[in-house]
This record gives sequence, structure tokens and C-alpha cells, in this order.
Amino acid sequence: MTQKILKLDRHVADLIAAGEVVERPASAVKELVENAVDAGATSVTVEIQNGGMSYLRVTDNGSGIAPEDAETAFLRHATSKLRTKEDLACIGTLGFRGEALAAIAAVSKIDLLTKTKTADGVSLHLEAGQVLSRSEAGCPDGTTIIVRELFYNTPARLKFMKRDSVESSHVAAVVQQQALAHPQVSFRLIKDGETALQTDGRGDLHSAVYAVFGRQLAADMIQVESRWENMHLSGYVTKPTATRGNRANQHFFVNGRPIRSKIMTAALEEAYANRIMTGRFPGCVLQLELPDPSVDVNVHPAKTEVKFANERAVFDCVRYGVMGCLNKEPARPQMQLKTPAAAPKSEPKKNDSFRTMSVEEFKAFSGVFSKPAQTPVAPKVAQAFAAPVNAPKASSFGAPKQEVPKQELPKQEAPKQETPKQETPKQELPKQETPKQETPKQETPKQETPVQETLSVPAAAPYRVVGEVLNTYIIIEQGEEVLFLDKHAAHERILFEKLKKTNEPVMAQSLMVPATAALTKEESAAVLEHSKLLMDYGYEVEDFGAGDVLIRQIPAGLDISQAEDALTELAQRLILQKDPAALRDELLHTIACKAAIKAGWYTSDRERDDLVRQVMERDDIKYCPHGRPVITTLTKKQLERQFKR
Repeated sequence: MTQKILKLDRHVADLIAAGEVVERPASAVKELVENAVDAGATSVTVEIQNGGMSYLRVTDNGSGIAPEDAETAFLRHATSKLRTKEDLACIGTLGFRGEALAAIAAVSKIDLLTKTKTADGVSLHLEAGQVLSRSEAGCPDGTTIIVRELFYNTPARLKFMKRDSVESSHVAAVVQQQALAHPQVSFRLIKDGETALQTDGRGDLHSAVYAVFGRQLAADMIQVESRWENMHLSGYVTKPTATRGNRANQHFFVNGRPIRSKIMTAALEEAYANRIMTGRFPGCVLQLELPDPSVDVNVHPAKTEVKFANERAVFDCVRYGVMGCLNKEPARPQMQLKTPAAAPKSEPKKNDSFRTMSVEEFKAFSGVFSKPAQTPVAPKVAQAFAAPVNAPKASSFGAPKQEVPKQELPKQEAPKQETPKQETPKQELPKQETPKQETPKQETPKQETPVQETLSVPAAAPYRVVGEVLNTYIIIEQGEEVLFLDKHAAHERILFEKLKKTNEPVMAQSLMVPATAALTKEESAAVLEHSKLLMDYGYEVEDFGAGDVLIRQIPAGLDISQAEDALTELAQRLILQKDPAALRDELLHTIACKAAIKAGWYTSDRERDDLVRQVMERDDIKYCPHGRPVITTLTKKQLERQFKR
């Protein structure tokens, strides 16, 4: 049955339009704040009560509205920001459609108070979009809009509103975004009579980040500043150690407009590839500036999405800009220690004995760190991965050698040559290298010179390997800092970088007796489908039936006992990852992780010292491929604070 086509009543049409623009109080706040910024305001105050449902006020010190334009501003498609169709191709303002005030007025009761510098103030009162009263008013320059009883005439929309606390949080999120987008504007948010947010408006983005996110997250952010073609990227991103399990802290802005962008999100996370763990996401406050004709902001009713003329250039700008700042970021996170509680005045006298340790006691105590523990031997790791280039023999990480006692004696003697009165053996550091030159003398004296030449420790900051604790953490003294190096994370990163830099297939080892791996049908199918790809990474596999896979060859850095676990992880990567470049990195992650020395394994002094040397000489060994730090530092001041010195 055909239906008669009728033109909608104006009021109904206005309600429908309002539903597209004003979904909740936060939507009204967003539109009104954007109008304030467009008006040149340097101070914006947002006040809400009951989540913004009963009362919502936005006050600014912008240019105001001329008296003759006050009523026109509430008509649909009335705007001061567009004149011709050509203007649509070059939009430089936040608001431009002329729907915001009309949409908000259609579903609420509004009071307007506005004044320009050259005219008297004017006051309007509207209900359901109709002007009910107008009068002159004395007020400061700028505009104040008060919205009461939002959705009072649309019960269908009203019943879908959440409780006040939820609506308040949405309003707060909008104000926070605007504060980050416009650090040159001072924003103040008042919720139920209490100030919830205040920014200074001095134009310092980091100050705005501090006000919005708090001290800890602001401290965990790194500055980004780069240019790419005709684009400028600025802002802050979180350190790889300060990621979280969702993308809630990712904020992108294009020409001052808060947006959601899959391209910018993908570029950001690509920059963190091989730096953070799977399932973790970086945070950011990134502002992208580009010519107005290069971006179309008129593709979403709420203007939260944009379309770029050159998406690839935007992707590269964000990716390489963030990568550049991450590469410059200091490699050593500070160790976080709790500040000890204040001790009574008489307490230091009781602890004086700890600061008057004798020289003999100190020597006995320091020997604990350098004496290796007799712990279980680690499985062999291939020479291609573990052995230092200039080492006399291709010894594997984890395998105990007879050379251990040879290295212990010289290291214990080094401090004895120094004057005991010095508490911190800074001057001993250069002499610490002597054991490295003496140890291999009886085997291959010719190799002493190359080992010495490869050391490129800065003269201003020599280091000394103190020892190892828990068969996991290597302790290093450098200047007035104590460094704790995670040997598994460090070795894993070294192996990963070595594998990544070469385009040659991974060195493989054939198995005299093939091994079998029990996989699920999905994993088995993925492995067999990509068998040629796996061959490049050292694996040769065949179908063994019933989901099992026969392994004839494995990467040279893997122990046979780890071959099945590593293949299972590779199968999962193959199932989930489609991008070839990212897949290669994921496969190398797995190989490097399985081949690296493990926490708890015994490490000889020679292997330990070589690992430390490689880390200290290079600037790119900062985090393992999963995002864990390789080194953390404990400063002298932090240590003294713990001992209340």
C-alpha cells in the first residue's frame, strides 16, 4: 500500500536535526566551546549541574555577537564562517555549518547574553527554538549561553540519558580535548559548584597535558616536533614503558580540531613497533597542522572525522616524527623507590655503624657481588647469536667454563691497589678493564688489541661491572649512578637487531633426528601454508598428519627443546598477522626471544662483560622487542635517601 508523501512540520524537522548534532550534554558543550574558540576567546568557562541536563553554561571573552545578529544566530544554517561554495574547500574554523545554536535551542531553554566591543549588550530568552523575550543588558565583552532542561520536549531522547556522573564524565572529556587542542586558551570546568579542571592558557602544551592527565603521565611523555613536506607535527607521546591496555589516552588534532583517525592511529602504533608488548597501546597528544585545502572536515555530522588529500604523507609524517623522538629518548628509566618515612631524631645515632664500615668489611661485602653462583647450566646458544666476534672461543651463554676462577682473582685485586680512604672507587674504573686484557693472555695474546679497540666508552662516564644478582640482573657502576641491566632483555634486543638488519635467511641447523610439533588444525594449516616463508626464518617443516608437523630444521640460535614452543608462537603470528613487514618483525621477535639467554641462567664473566659492552656502546639498545626496559638506573641521591643520609 502506497503512503502519501508529506513535508515534515518545521518543529519535527528541527528535532530531527537536533538529534544529529546534540546527542547528549557533552555534544552541546563541544559546539558552544568551538564557537567560543572561533570567536577569538582566550578564556572559556564551562559550568554544569546534574551532568549538564538541568544546567549548562559556557562563557567566553571572545568577540561577541552583534545585537542585530543575535536572533539570526539561532536560525538553521545561519553562520558567519562561510559565504560561497568555494569556502567549503578551505575551511579553517571549527564550526561552519550553522546548525549548532539552532539544534541546541530546539531541544532546550536558552538564555543568551552577548556584547561586542563597539555595541551594547543584548539578552535573549528562547524555548524550543522560539525567541520569547529580548532586552538590552550590561555585560562584559564576549558571550554567555545558558542551556536549561536539555531534551525537556523530547522524552524519547531524554530516557536514553545516563546517570549524572556518566554525563559529567563525557562533558569533562570534551573540555579536556579542547584544552589540549588549544593550549593558548584558558579553560575552566565547574561541576556542581566545584572546579574540576583549570588550564593556564599560556600556550604551553605540556602545561595543558599536566592539567588534564596529571603529574605522572605528563612526566612519562616525550616531546615530538617534526616537519614532513607541507605538514608540521608537534605534541607529546608516552614512553614505551608507560603504555596501557587501551587507546583511551590517544588524542589527535588536525588544525586544532579533535578528531578520530585510523590513519594517524596506525602510524603512531607502527612507530612503536618492536618497542612495546602486544596488547599494549601508547598514549599521545599529537597536533598535525597542514594547509586547509589538504583536509576535508565536512565528512561527519559531528565533525570528529576528516579526510586527507594525501593519506600516505600523513601516515609517514606521524610515523617518522614519532620514531625520531623515540630514538632520541634517554635509554635508562629511573628506578621508582618509595620515599622512606621520616625517622626520629635519635635514629641516626643507632645507624652510625652502617656508615663506618671498615675497609676489610667492605672488601668482604663487595666480593659477594663478583663471585658467581653455582647454578644450573643453560642450554647451548649457537655461536652466530651469542659468541663475541673477538672472543678466543665460541662459548655459549649459560655454559659454565673453567675460566670463571681465572677472572675472579684479578677483579678482586683491582680495588686493593687504591687508597682505602675513598668511599666511591671512581678512579678504579679505567683499571677495571685490566682483567679483560690479562685473562686470554695464555691462549691468544693477539686478540687483546682488537678487544681493547672495540671499547668506545665515553671518557667522561667510564663504567665498571660490579657483578650479577639473581642470575638475571647485571650491576654496573657509572659515575654516580648504579645501573641494573636485564640480561635477557638486552640479549634479546641485540639478537633482534642483528636479525633485522640482514636480508639474508636466518642461519639454520639441520636436525639429525626430526622433531614433531603437536599443533591445532588451524595452527598446522597456517604453518604448512607458509612453509616457504618459514624456511627464510630457519624452519623446515612437513605435514606429519593429524595436525602434527615434522620439524627437520630449526634456527641456529634455538635449542631443540624450544623448537616446538617457538613454532607454536610463529603459527599464532601467521594466523593473526597479515602485513608482510610486520609479520617479519613478529617472527624475528619469537626467534630472538627463544634464542636469548634466559633470566636465571648462569653466565660466565666473559659473556657477561661482552653483553654489557655491547649495550653500553650502542644507543639503540633501549627496550627489548616487547617493550621492557633493558637498563634502569638508581642514582646516588636515591640510594642515600633510602639510607636517610
